[in-house]
Amino acid sequence: MNLLKFNSTDCKVLHLCQGNHRYQYRPCYEWTESSPAEKDLGISVDEKLDVTQQCTVAAQKANCTLGCSKSSVASRARKGILPLCSSLPRPHLESCVQLWSPQHRKDMELLERVQKRATKMIQGLENLYYEERLGKLGLFSLEKRRLWGDLTAAFQYVKGAYENDEVKLFTRACSDRTRSNVVNLQESRFKLDPRKKFFAVKVVRHWNGLPREAVDAPSLEVLFQARLDGALSNLV
Repeated sequence: MNLLKFNSTDCKVLHLCQGNHRYQYRPCYEWTESSPAEKDLGISVDEKLDVTQQCTVAAQKANCTLGCSKSSVASRARKGILPLCSSLPRPHLESCVQLWSPQHRKDMELLERVQKRATKMIQGLENLYYEERLGKLGLFSLEKRRLWGDLTAAFQYVKGAYENDEVKLFTRACSDRTRSNVVNLQESRFKLDPRKKFFAVKVVRHWNGLPREAVDAPSLEVLFQARLDGALSNLV
Protein backbone atom coordinates (compact mmCIF):
# COMPACT_ATOMS: atom_id res chain seq x y z
CA MET A 1 0.00 0.00 0.00
CA ASN A 2 2.89 2.37 0.81
CA LEU A 3 4.98 1.09 -2.12
CA LEU A 4 7.70 -0.15 0.24
CA LYS A 5 10.10 -2.77 -1.03
CA PHE A 6 10.21 -6.05 0.85
CA ASN A 7 13.71 -6.65 2.25
CA SER A 8 14.09 -10.42 2.37
CA THR A 9 17.56 -10.18 3.97
CA ASP A 10 15.94 -8.86 7.16
CA CYS A 11 13.56 -11.81 7.42
CA LYS A 12 14.01 -15.39 8.60
CA VAL A 13 11.78 -18.46 8.37
CA LEU A 14 11.15 -20.40 11.59
CA HIS A 15 9.83 -23.91 10.86
CA LEU A 16 7.69 -24.89 13.85
CA CYS A 17 6.88 -28.31 15.28
CA GLN A 18 7.59 -31.84 14.17
CA GLY A 19 6.61 -33.02 10.72
CA ASN A 20 7.08 -29.58 9.20
CA HIS A 21 7.75 -29.78 5.44
CA ARG A 22 10.33 -26.99 5.80
CA TYR A 23 9.32 -25.19 2.65
CA GLN A 24 11.57 -22.50 1.27
CA TYR A 25 10.21 -19.05 0.48
CA ARG A 26 11.33 -16.55 -2.13
CA PRO A 27 9.60 -13.17 -1.82
CA CYS A 28 10.90 -10.57 -4.25
CA TYR A 29 13.01 -13.16 -6.11
CA GLU A 30 15.39 -13.78 -3.17
CA TRP A 31 15.42 -16.89 -1.03
CA THR A 32 14.73 -16.32 2.68
CA GLU A 33 17.07 -18.10 5.09
CA SER A 34 15.83 -20.56 7.70
CA SER A 35 16.61 -20.13 11.40
CA PRO A 36 16.52 -22.70 14.25
CA ALA A 37 15.52 -20.02 16.79
CA GLU A 38 14.35 -16.44 16.75
CA LYS A 39 13.74 -13.65 19.25
CA ASP A 40 10.45 -11.76 19.30
CA LEU A 41 9.93 -8.88 21.74
CA GLY A 42 12.89 -10.09 23.77
CA ILE A 43 11.75 -13.74 24.04
CA SER A 44 13.70 -16.49 22.28
CA VAL A 45 11.78 -19.48 20.92
CA ASP A 46 13.22 -22.32 18.87
CA GLU A 47 11.58 -24.45 16.19
CA LYS A 48 10.43 -26.98 18.83
CA LEU A 49 8.69 -24.26 20.86
CA ASP A 50 11.24 -24.88 23.60
CA VAL A 51 12.22 -21.99 25.86
CA THR A 52 15.43 -23.48 27.28
CA GLN A 53 17.51 -20.86 25.50
CA GLN A 54 15.38 -18.07 26.99
CA CYS A 55 15.79 -19.55 30.48
CA THR A 56 19.55 -19.73 30.02
CA VAL A 57 19.81 -16.12 28.91
CA ALA A 58 17.56 -14.92 31.75
CA ALA A 59 19.61 -16.81 34.34
CA GLN A 60 22.87 -15.43 32.94
CA LYS A 61 21.60 -11.84 33.09
CA ALA A 62 20.25 -12.29 36.61
CA ASN A 63 23.49 -13.89 37.83
CA CYS A 64 25.54 -11.09 36.30
CA THR A 65 23.38 -8.45 37.98
CA LEU A 66 23.55 -10.32 41.28
CA GLY A 67 27.33 -10.56 41.06
CA CYS A 68 27.64 -6.82 40.44
CA SER A 69 25.37 -6.11 43.40
CA LYS A 70 27.37 -8.42 45.65
CA SER A 71 30.66 -6.75 44.79
CA SER A 72 29.23 -3.22 45.12
CA VAL A 73 27.51 -3.52 48.50
CA ALA A 74 29.55 -4.10 51.64
CA SER A 75 26.64 -4.72 54.01
CA ARG A 76 24.95 -8.13 54.11
CA ALA A 77 22.05 -7.01 56.28
CA ARG A 78 18.58 -8.22 55.35
CA LYS A 79 17.11 -4.72 55.02
CA GLY A 80 19.67 -3.88 52.33
CA ILE A 81 20.15 -7.14 50.42
CA LEU A 82 16.50 -8.22 50.15
CA PRO A 83 15.18 -5.09 48.34
CA LEU A 84 18.27 -5.08 46.15
CA CYS A 85 17.79 -8.67 45.01
CA SER A 86 14.06 -8.15 44.46
CA SER A 87 14.53 -5.08 42.27
CA LEU A 88 17.60 -6.01 40.19
CA PRO A 89 18.13 -9.76 39.48
CA ARG A 90 14.57 -11.03 39.87
CA PRO A 91 12.97 -8.96 37.07
CA HIS A 92 15.22 -10.80 34.59
CA LEU A 93 13.72 -14.07 35.83
CA GLU A 94 10.08 -12.94 35.73
CA SER A 95 9.64 -10.47 32.89
CA CYS A 96 6.87 -11.82 30.60
CA VAL A 97 7.31 -15.21 32.29
CA GLN A 98 3.71 -16.18 31.40
CA LEU A 99 4.93 -16.50 27.80
CA TRP A 100 8.18 -18.39 28.42
CA SER A 101 7.52 -20.28 31.64
CA PRO A 102 10.11 -23.11 31.88
CA GLN A 103 8.92 -26.46 30.61
CA HIS A 104 11.65 -28.72 31.99
CA ARG A 105 12.80 -29.36 35.54
CA LYS A 106 16.40 -28.50 34.63
CA ASP A 107 15.30 -25.05 33.45
CA MET A 108 13.28 -24.50 36.63
CA GLU A 109 16.28 -25.41 38.76
CA LEU A 110 18.52 -23.15 36.68
CA LEU A 111 16.33 -20.15 37.48
CA GLU A 112 15.84 -21.20 41.09
CA ARG A 113 19.58 -21.31 41.70
CA VAL A 114 19.75 -17.56 41.17
CA GLN A 115 17.35 -16.91 44.04
CA LYS A 116 19.15 -19.50 46.17
CA ARG A 117 22.37 -17.60 45.64
CA ALA A 118 20.69 -14.29 46.44
CA THR A 119 19.14 -15.46 49.72
CA LYS A 120 22.44 -16.99 50.78
CA MET A 121 24.04 -13.54 50.64
CA ILE A 122 22.02 -12.36 53.66
CA GLN A 123 23.93 -12.39 56.92
CA GLY A 124 22.85 -15.06 59.37
CA LEU A 125 21.13 -17.28 56.77
CA GLU A 126 24.20 -18.73 55.05
CA ASN A 127 24.02 -22.13 56.76
CA LEU A 128 20.27 -22.68 56.46
CA TYR A 129 18.52 -24.78 53.85
CA TYR A 130 16.88 -22.89 50.98
CA GLU A 131 13.34 -23.59 52.21
CA GLU A 132 14.26 -22.35 55.69
CA ARG A 133 15.73 -19.17 54.24
CA LEU A 134 12.55 -18.53 52.25
CA GLY A 135 10.44 -19.04 55.38
CA LYS A 136 12.45 -16.58 57.45
CA LEU A 137 12.40 -14.00 54.64
CA GLY A 138 8.70 -14.45 53.88
CA LEU A 139 9.38 -15.34 50.24
CA PHE A 140 7.99 -17.86 47.77
CA SER A 141 10.14 -19.99 45.52
CA LEU A 142 10.25 -18.82 41.90
CA GLU A 143 8.05 -21.77 40.92
CA LYS A 144 5.34 -20.63 43.34
CA ARG A 145 5.78 -17.02 42.26
CA ARG A 146 5.16 -18.05 38.62
CA LEU A 147 1.98 -19.84 39.67
CA TRP A 148 0.96 -16.83 41.76
CA GLY A 149 1.44 -14.60 38.72
CA ASP A 150 -0.48 -16.98 36.45
CA LEU A 151 -3.46 -17.10 38.80
CA THR A 152 -3.41 -13.33 39.23
CA ALA A 153 -3.46 -12.84 35.45
CA ALA A 154 -6.27 -15.40 35.12
CA PHE A 155 -8.28 -13.57 37.79
CA GLN A 156 -7.97 -10.28 35.90
CA TYR A 157 -9.04 -11.94 32.64
CA VAL A 158 -12.02 -13.76 34.17
CA LYS A 159 -13.19 -10.59 35.91
CA GLY A 160 -13.28 -8.70 32.61
CA ALA A 161 -10.06 -6.72 32.63
CA TYR A 162 -9.58 -7.58 28.95
CA GLU A 163 -13.14 -7.28 27.64
CA ASN A 164 -11.96 -5.90 24.29
CA ASP A 165 -9.81 -8.95 23.62
CA GLU A 166 -11.24 -10.74 20.58
CA VAL A 167 -9.39 -13.99 21.38
CA LYS A 168 -11.00 -15.95 24.20
CA LEU A 169 -8.31 -17.58 26.31
CA PHE A 170 -10.66 -19.53 28.59
CA THR A 171 -13.98 -21.33 28.33
CA ARG A 172 -16.18 -21.64 31.37
CA ALA A 173 -17.07 -25.19 32.34
CA CYS A 174 -20.59 -26.31 33.15
CA SER A 175 -20.53 -27.65 36.69
CA ASP A 176 -23.19 -28.28 39.32
CA ARG A 177 -20.71 -29.00 42.10
CA THR A 178 -21.52 -26.75 45.05
CA ARG A 179 -18.16 -27.20 46.76
CA SER A 180 -16.08 -25.97 43.83
CA ASN A 181 -15.53 -22.33 42.96
CA VAL A 182 -18.26 -20.65 40.95
CA VAL A 183 -16.06 -19.84 37.94
CA ASN A 184 -14.69 -23.20 36.89
CA LEU A 185 -12.81 -23.19 33.59
CA GLN A 186 -12.87 -25.93 30.99
CA GLU A 187 -9.63 -27.90 30.83
CA SER A 188 -8.46 -28.69 27.30
CA ARG A 189 -6.40 -31.74 26.42
CA PHE A 190 -3.43 -31.78 24.08
CA LYS A 191 -0.98 -34.46 23.03
CA LEU A 192 2.07 -32.22 22.59
CA ASP A 193 3.94 -31.28 25.77
CA PRO A 194 4.81 -27.71 24.62
CA ARG A 195 1.10 -26.97 24.13
CA LYS A 196 0.35 -28.19 27.66
CA LYS A 197 2.74 -25.56 29.01
CA PHE A 198 0.95 -22.62 27.39
CA PHE A 199 -0.49 -20.14 29.88
CA ALA A 200 -4.14 -20.64 28.94
CA VAL A 201 -3.78 -24.41 29.42
CA LYS A 202 -1.50 -24.86 32.42
CA VAL A 203 -3.32 -22.39 34.67
CA VAL A 204 -6.77 -23.99 34.36
CA ARG A 205 -6.21 -26.92 36.72
CA HIS A 206 -4.76 -24.66 39.42
CA TRP A 207 -7.55 -22.11 38.97
CA ASN A 208 -10.23 -24.77 39.39
CA GLY A 209 -8.52 -25.85 42.61
CA LEU A 210 -8.82 -22.42 44.22
CA PRO A 211 -11.31 -22.07 47.11
CA ARG A 212 -14.56 -20.25 46.52
CA GLU A 213 -13.63 -17.31 48.78
CA ALA A 214 -10.59 -16.53 46.62
CA VAL A 215 -12.41 -16.63 43.27
CA ASP A 216 -15.33 -14.61 44.64
CA ALA A 217 -13.05 -11.78 45.77
CA PRO A 218 -14.42 -8.45 44.49
CA SER A 219 -11.02 -6.97 43.71
CA LEU A 220 -7.50 -8.09 42.94
CA GLU A 221 -5.51 -5.91 45.30
CA VAL A 222 -7.75 -6.03 48.37
CA LEU A 223 -8.79 -9.64 48.73
CA PHE A 224 -7.78 -12.03 45.95
CA GLN A 225 -4.01 -11.78 46.38
CA ALA A 226 -4.27 -12.05 50.16
CA ARG A 227 -6.49 -15.14 49.93
CA LEU A 228 -4.28 -16.60 47.20
CA ASP A 229 -1.25 -16.49 49.48
CA GLY A 230 -3.05 -18.73 51.94
CA ALA A 231 -4.21 -21.21 49.31
CA LEU A 232 -0.99 -21.40 47.31
CA SER A 233 0.75 -23.93 49.56
CA ASN A 234 -1.85 -26.55 48.60
CA LEU A 235 -1.41 -26.07 44.84
CA VAL A 236 2.29 -26.94 44.35
